[in-house]
Amino acid sequence: MKKIQMVDLKGQYLKIKNEVDNSIQNVIENTAFINGNEVQKFRKNLATYLNVKHVITCANGTDALQIALMSLNLEIGDEVIVPAFTYVATAEVIALLNLKPVLVDVDSETFNIDIEEIENAISPKTKAIVPVHLFGQCANMEAIMGIAKKHNLYVIEDNAQAIGANYLMENGEVHKSGTIGDIGCTSFFPSKNLGCFGDGGAIFTNNDELANKLQIIANHGQNKKYYHQKIGVNSRLDTIQAAVLNVKLKELDNYCNARRKAADFYTEKLINIPYLQVPINAENSTHVFHQYTLIVNDGIRDKLKKYLNDNNIPANIYYPMSLNKQEAFKDISRVVGDLDNTENLCDSVLSLPMHTELDDEQLKYICDKILEFV
Repeated sequence: MKKIQMVDLKGQYLKIKNEVDNSIQNVIENTAFINGNEVQKFRKNLATYLNVKHVITCANGTDALQIALMSLNLEIGDEVIVPAFTYVATAEVIALLNLKPVLVDVDSETFNIDIEEIENAISPKTKAIVPVHLFGQCANMEAIMGIAKKHNLYVIEDNAQAIGANYLMENGEVHKSGTIGDIGCTSFFPSKNLGCFGDGGAIFTNNDELANKLQIIANHGQNKKYYHQKIGVNSRLDTIQAAVLNVKLKELDNYCNARRKAADFYTEKLINIPYLQVPINAENSTHVFHQYTLIVNDGIRDKLKKYLNDNNIPANIYYPMSLNKQEAFKDISRVVGDLDNTENLCDSVLSLPMHTELDDEQLKYICDKILEFV
């Protein structure tokens, strides 16, 4: 049996090696390392895939979130609602811009932001909501957009973990994750479902005015060289990374299907174990399984993790501490509600290996060891 890895980037690369190598070599030979043709090609390809009007590439997913917030003309002290159970970047950029992160609880089954808590968190200073499509499926975007419209709020989708997922509206319309709010953001960190060979990110929107602002901000606040309209940042996707992404974007749906197949294997074998709760598939969203995350009850999560690690099975905890308990956010955030679900998840979640190269032998070994632990 092959060594089990949390993410097998080498195995994925070998299947597309020739095309990736040729694409990288072409960039090197053309020497257009910044904003080369591959970057413009990728912007168009991603816009087509997502069925969105505008894609602005940038240096990483954190920059994408920051640039998105910068485009909204928010003022110091304005509030932005985010889930307390997420990676730090979602709230970090809010604080960096001297805005106030407002931390709310998440749903105990989907791990995504709790709709009722959004309503409870809205104040006169609230200006935006940042739902996170955690672990690979969409938050309840239709309800979120309804709340945003009612209270005149912006919505920025953190789509770093769910690119490729589909969201089903009540009227039957299907939208790609990240294209429903005012702005969508994603990361191309190597371990993401669509990952490059370094850092990279993108922002997408159907709003022409916002697209223009986003492009200007990402390019030193200029749309003409040496003429600066706004205070901006320097955030670019390297041409080599775009070349890699152009190859991998063609495989994204296959990658998502491979992850679903692995997830189905896990679920079939583990669904009847009393102390485990397997991931659910929300009715209004497909799941692309950036992570396959179990809830391990009865206080034995850490023992199971150690047992798996001792048997050469990597298993990680995403995330062990809620944002409200992080030292960095104690004095600058506002917490709404008791965050019971968030705290319970921090104590009980465990993510199993999940990537496109898992085979049945590896999956069976992992499941057998979990059953053996019982």
